[in-house]
Amino acid sequence: MGSRLVSLPALAAALLGVVSVLAACGSDGSQQPLNLSGGVPVGAVLALTSNANAYGQDQQIGLDLAQRWFNGPGLGGQAGGIGGKPVRLRIEDGGGDEQGASQAFNLLIDAGVVALIGPTLSQQAFAADPIAQRRGVPVVAPSNTAVGIPQIGSFISRVSASSAVIAPLSIAKALELNPGISRAAVFYAQDDAYSTSETTIFQKALTTKGLKPVTVQRTQLNDQDFQNQITAALRLHPDLIVISAQAVDGGNLIRQLRELGYKGAIVVGNGMNTPNIYPICQASCDGILIAQAYSPELATPINQTFLKLYKQAKGGAIPPQLTAQAFTAFQVVAEALERLNRRQPLGALKLAEARTALMAELLGGRYDTPLGEISFTPDGEVVQKNFYVAQVRMQPDGRSGRFALLNGSPP
Repeated sequence: MGSRLVSLPALAAALLGVVSVLAACGSDGSQQPLNLSGGVPVGAVLALTSNANAYGQDQQIGLDLAQRWFNGPGLGGQAGGIGGKPVRLRIEDGGGDEQGASQAFNLLIDAGVVALIGPTLSQQAFAADPIAQRRGVPVVAPSNTAVGIPQIGSFISRVSASSAVIAPLSIAKALELNPGISRAAVFYAQDDAYSTSETTIFQKALTTKGLKPVTVQRTQLNDQDFQNQITAALRLHPDLIVISAQAVDGGNLIRQLRELGYKGAIVVGNGMNTPNIYPICQASCDGILIAQAYSPELATPINQTFLKLYKQAKGGAIPPQLTAQAFTAFQVVAEALERLNRRQPLGALKLAEARTALMAELLGGRYDTPLGEISFTPDGEVVQKNFYVAQVRMQPDGRSGRFALLNGSPP
């Protein structure tokens, strides 16, 4: 996958134009100083309550580890933050809905953060990101994979690759492992932006392979009983089921599929890319296929540092993708701030100036992260080289497991 560096002067000039318009409206705080008294202020909005906290928990660990790594001496060669000042991370709970994320964005922007990480869900991002765009605040999304997120505006970016890039990989792997597959059934949560975006990509990938779905079953995020949809699908004798759902509803759906007798292959989307699904679908998780944007086997210094920090914090466990992506989001913001401070000392900038200059610096950089080397397109889309497909392997206890990579060790 190719990459292209952004012209910093040109991008900075364009973004300064945006800030000028905002300043005329008096909504950007253009004369507000950047308050560095307690460190460089960065905000994060995570789903720490609601069903989406299955993701927020993973992300909070990643942000905590990244903050320790960047601010503290002796961790990965980093020490002292930015010009001797630590990155001061403030995390707010955005819950699992649009209102919670929007309120948290406004709260942190009003508090004077120079950048935002989050929100957790794509559905939330479509509501909250326009707030940051209007107010000229950089956003780095660690887990928003729906099509169209970076295109919300010039201050929006993401380190989570689009479903359009990742989802087809798991379909291809399922057909490679099960060459006799001929009938696919699709399930998706129709009230979730991520799920509706991803299922379109899944269905296109199936059709490209000559497997137009025999049925498409619609569910809701809060559904707990899927018997009607499952029964309707199983009457058509599918030998592949493809699911776009979040962790809780998706986990329950898989468990009920197995309980009702389905024995074929199951492909799931990024919404189930967390070990927090194991206690939900339990032994029924075994064998499901999922494409991933992170590998713990990536043999780079930064990934080895990240692995060490995570294992120390979690008793030797292997970090999941969401934790690696959250770490990467913090890293991208911190390294861009560090470069900006060398170019233009942060203490000499007004808050709006710092936000605008940071966005240009962020998009213009290349980053060696736990995900591998990444950069950004001019519109904020992540450019990433390495992707993987994993299969869940459950332990005999039926409540713990691991994502086992199927496509070999990365380069």
